[in-house]
Amino acid sequence: MAKFTQPTSEALEALPRDPSALSLRLSEIFHSIQGEGTRAGMPCTFIRLQGCSLRCAWCDTPYALDHRTPELVLTAAEVLERVEQIGTSFVELTGGEPLEQLGSFRLVQWLCDRGYTVAIETGGHISIEHVDHRAICIVDFKCPDSRMAPLNYVPNFSLLRPQDEVKFVIASRRDYEWARALIEEYKLTEKVVAVLFSPAFGLLEPRVLAEWILADRAQVRLQLQLHKFIWEPSMRGV
Repeated sequence: MAKFTQPTSEALEALPRDPSALSLRLSEIFHSIQGEGTRAGMPCTFIRLQGCSLRCAWCDTPYALDHRTPELVLTAAEVLERVEQIGTSFVELTGGEPLEQLGSFRLVQWLCDRGYTVAIETGGHISIEHVDHRAICIVDFKCPDSRMAPLNYVPNFSLLRPQDEVKFVIASRRDYEWARALIEEYKLTEKVVAVLFSPAFGLLEPRVLAEWILADRAQVRLQLQLHKFIWEPSMRGV
């Protein structure tokens, strides 16, 4: 796994303020249907940044993990131009792990300045403290079966805002009980717009997870990865 550092206000302040002077490492930019979260089913422009320090057991985007081999290196100005050409008002930064690149914080700001609804799908190990207050953080805290739970950045539980969403990918009953305990400990359903339970694709049947939620009357939202039912599950660019 690559090493990562938490963003600081000093490091972010030092970033270029001209979009043409800031470069980003990307895997792909594409237009598709949002498959997850409270905006599932909406057309969305996805900006998939390259590189992630985590190695989740069930990762479905392994091609976006390596920091050293980006498929695209674009300036933020070029990214903004591509987003404008696609012409969809909803934009999501995903990865990889978008917040491991400091430039993504500035990109989010510029997208918000241009009036886009901006979401960041982030893995929970990078602080969301400095994310633009207009954006939506979808924080995917890692459950034990991912093997990455020790890297969750605990202060993020206190940094969540009312527009944010929390996601748990559930691969087993152990994951389910672990996530429910965290929800109770940090009162997550009171902090964010939605707490999402997503069955790990191919590892836990959605029906099983649905029955657990119903039996416990858990105040969470069952989430399926809609795009994997519309297109072939391993297909890229969707």
